[in-house]
Amino acid sequence: MRILAFGTYQAANHPRVTVLVEGLRARGHRVVEANVPLGLSTRDRVAMLGSRTGAVRMAVRLLSSWSRLAVRALRVRAAGRPDALLVGYMGHFDVWLARALFPRTTIVLDHLIFAADTAADRGVGGGVVQRALRWLDRAALTIADVIVLDTEEHRDLVPAALRSKAVVVPVGAPSEWSAVEPAPEPGDGPVRVVFFGLFTPLQGAAVIGHALAGLPEGLVEVSMIGSGQDLDATRAAVGDRPDVTWTPWVEAADLPSVVAAHHVGLGVFGTTDKALRVVPNKVYQCAAAGTAIVTSDTAPQRRMLGQDALFVPPGDAAALGAALRELAQDRDRLAALRRAARSRADAFRPAAVVAPLEERLARR
Repeated sequence: MRILAFGTYQAANHPRVTVLVEGLRARGHRVVEANVPLGLSTRDRVAMLGSRTGAVRMAVRLLSSWSRLAVRALRVRAAGRPDALLVGYMGHFDVWLARALFPRTTIVLDHLIFAADTAADRGVGGGVVQRALRWLDRAALTIADVIVLDTEEHRDLVPAALRSKAVVVPVGAPSEWSAVEPAPEPGDGPVRVVFFGLFTPLQGAAVIGHALAGLPEGLVEVSMIGSGQDLDATRAAVGDRPDVTWTPWVEAADLPSVVAAHHVGLGVFGTTDKALRVVPNKVYQCAAAGTAIVTSDTAPQRRMLGQDALFVPPGDAAALGAALRELAQDRDRLAALRRAARSRADAFRPAAVVAPLEERLARR
């Protein structure tokens, strides 16, 4: 099957599309790309859509990217019409251009986030904005022929009339995460813990901050990587501790090896509705890199990880602190969870996670 990966997606920042492309190629499909990154983060897009002037600025930027994207896509079509288009993450607008350029081609929309859901999670926009974003979500889902979601809970958000189009494909982890060498066991040394992300309410970074504040100094060494909405609150909760380091960000190409140098990877701990519906990138990636996983006890994460992680109630800083204390003191338990996570990650490889999508495309 010949597939065109299409859109203004930013694979370096949002590796979901990388997983889909890698997986389809690994399963024998020819995947070519027409990609002009928009250069805006999810936070930027949500903030701009939350105001009239921001929406106008985003439209101007989008049209500029689309002019180049259309040229690249038409060059691909000149060599033979693809069997399917894969519109990458944050493709709410790109799917319109895809349909205009390829009116008779199967369009697959990777609908990893709902615009209205994400805006509500981040406290952006009021009633009018929410109605507009819900319309945007519905329109994108209507245009697509196949809708790719990451969890059953997100599938349930698709309007009932469109749900037959939906297929659940876990986020997974790009192949470079499985290629890194996990850190040796800590022995008598400190257990190294890592969190990386955008410090959004979904991630519950402030919960991590309060958990760390309750631990004896030196019990663990923690790397907090990233920046965003809740960074200040998280730093205030942690206080001035020499066993916690703060790094604004790490380049995407370097991140797998940086994470693999740790023994424990932290997932998400937020209590928002969205936080209860996701299995975040970092959980798949940390498992592939060979860290023990500590994350919130939610239905989709339990379903994906089984017994191969240490779960704590969402928003419970005391429980998170107790989990980290347990792993720092029980090195056998730590080693067992690391092995279990690495083994579980075989199911998160690109070729494995895209199987449901391949099956759906074959049926079409």
